[in-house]
Amino acid sequence: IRRTRSARTHPRLVYFQVVIWRSVASIAWSVLLLPVTSAVFVLLSRFSLFHPIQWISECTSLLTASSTIFSLVVLCGVVLITGLFNLEFYTLVPSIPCSRMALLGTVLHPRQCVHSLVYCTMGMLVMWCASVTIGGRYSTLGIPCRQSESGEVVTCLNEYHLFLLLAGAFMGYSHSFLGVVQNMYYVSFQPIQQYKYPRFKGCLPMVVKCSVIQSLYSARNFAALYFFFGYVPKTWISSTLHLQIDSSLQPLDSLTGLLDFSLLYHLSISGTFLYFTWYLTVLLFRIYVTEAYSFPVQSTFTEDAEQCLPKVLAETNTLVMKFLALQDLALLSQHSLSRRLEVFSLSQPGGHPHNWNAISRECMSLLSELTQRLLAHQDAVASNGRVKSQSASIDTRSASSRTEDVSETPRLSVPLRTPGSVFTSSVGGMHSALTAPFTPDVDSPFSSPAIRRLVGQQEPRSPWFGTVQSPHIMRRGPKLWSASTGETARLKLSYLHKIFSSNVQLPEASSQALFADSQAHIWALQGLSHLVAASFSEDQFGVVQTTLPSILSCLVVLLEAVDRHFKLPHASSKPVRTVCSMGDSTYKTLRFALRAALKTAIYKITTTFGEHLNAVNISTEHRKRLQQFLEFKE
Repeated sequence: IRRTRSARTHPRLVYFQVVIWRSVASIAWSVLLLPVTSAVFVLLSRFSLFHPIQWISECTSLLTASSTIFSLVVLCGVVLITGLFNLEFYTLVPSIPCSRMALLGTVLHPRQCVHSLVYCTMGMLVMWCASVTIGGRYSTLGIPCRQSESGEVVTCLNEYHLFLLLAGAFMGYSHSFLGVVQNMYYVSFQPIQQYKYPRFKGCLPMVVKCSVIQSLYSARNFAALYFFFGYVPKTWISSTLHLQIDSSLQPLDSLTGLLDFSLLYHLSISGTFLYFTWYLTVLLFRIYVTEAYSFPVQSTFTEDAEQCLPKVLAETNTLVMKFLALQDLALLSQHSLSRRLEVFSLSQPGGHPHNWNAISRECMSLLSELTQRLLAHQDAVASNGRVKSQSASIDTRSASSRTEDVSETPRLSVPLRTPGSVFTSSVGGMHSALTAPFTPDVDSPFSSPAIRRLVGQQEPRSPWFGTVQSPHIMRRGPKLWSASTGETARLKLSYLHKIFSSNVQLPEASSQALFADSQAHIWALQGLSHLVAASFSEDQFGVVQTTLPSILSCLVVLLEAVDRHFKLPHASSKPVRTVCSMGDSTYKTLRFALRAALKTAIYKITTTFGEHLNAVNISTEHRKRLQQFLEFKE
């Protein structure tokens, strides 16, 4: 029975069914948990150690008040907007600015400015709800007061309410700014799969801790800012809204006004409630989007072929579907015998291994793309200061040709997005659309010589500038004490510029950017190696044997490129440990995880096949390298 045309599955429909519905589910759970967090906030805001009965009764009546219900409606709107922003701004490949100017350009980007403005507004709304919930002197912006001269009752500005509103705007901007600096919208997949509830329960203490710490930091910074500049918004708002300033009260932009324990306590718990609401939405979004999804390996109906694993692996428009497919491939290669047999099966009629060919071709294409990327980066570094010798050029060209030969597949038409500041113009162009925000302008008068050296542009005074007879012979420029006066002045200005330039290269940034999307390559390595190892006993038709030489050569060439990369400066240095934050920093160690996964994949194949690998038709160099794995010397 053939399905009707309306029932055919479109790739966009699969994306809607998987990603959009998961996002909606995460937002729904955030809204459902909002009354619980609001109740906890009410208990903490009205806390009274010496009057516990009165404290409980006041909190019970406040939870059923109309003002609290209205505040919940406003907070639901804030959570909804936060969830939509998570869906719009999330990324699977982190943006790694390789210079301070690139980071500044990202922060000042118009899209980011709109994001900051929206979060400032939402921060004020949350703080307004918090001030209404706390009540007392924080409840309204205008309060009645009596003028000392005439005794007339007028409306004065409530500085306590204004203080909380401005603190909410400040915390909203801080959240937006840290979202860029700490890559808060970067969504990483967990190496060990967990169900949603255990993962949520395990991450909840971390979310509470980060909310408290960030609230204390923001409260401290805002108090200092308000101490110096608090009179500006206070004067402007009082004159705009025609509110008087009560001179009988202590102003908050003074040292005695800020040293108020009750004010600082309510500011801290309100900030914790604000950050916890946003962080909880981010956590639920990450949990739902990265949940494993099982794609069918093959379909009975031709109309459903677009949602099968081999087709989704080749997806280039929606990166999240490609990542989910690679994750599913890694899982099925290790834990599902029935699905592995489908991968090794032959098509009927015809008897062709279409499933294995498509999966292995896509995995080797990903690995070959990473190899070419590493070779291009190493060429750029090698051209920094000297011309490569002829033998080095031959070795590089032979390695590149071997990579192209062993893959026997065309490269990706749309590669995974990686910040392009680590590439030379020979790889996609220095100023392509994907790399423009992260690529330093080497022709700019504000770019430092360090960046020109990184991208391979030599300085005229470089010791390796020009043609040399041997790589061991240095052609030195004029010494500082033997140069002319004008040359000395230019050298001094260049040295000062190198010190004070804001566009200097950040340490480890280029290495991190090279491996920013390596989670996909790790899954490709795991899926490919486990399938090859399983084929030793499960491949009844021998479909893997035809591509085994290409797979082994592809892995060895990638290993050589990775080994050469880790000999570069800053490539082997461990990242600095950061304080508690909701920003995911796992991308900083992806290069180490990829190297471990690559060696594990080769060991998986060599230990399974053993001496049978001697019958595989590969080059002598690759056979020697595999022999190191067979003897467990790697």
